[in-house]
Amino acid sequence: MHDTVWFEIQGTPAVTIASSEFRDAAETQARALGMVDAKRVFVPHPIQDATDDEMRGKAEGIVDAVLAALTQD
Repeated sequence: MHDTVWFEIQGTPAVTIASSEFRDAAETQARALGMVDAKRVFVPHPIQDATDDEMRGKAEGIVDAVLAALTQD
């Protein structure tokens, strides 16, 4: 979230991508950093033991959401 907030403050669209397990933590961080509307997209948890193919599938599943987050006002 820190990087996303920093880039957004600089005027560069950014989005945090994290495991769904960290949804609450991302919200808390965004609030603490003063940017509650910082963009974030979550992939299904878990990712630690995911195979390369599973990770590709998770990544492919969020492409549209990431693009939307980066292009919305």
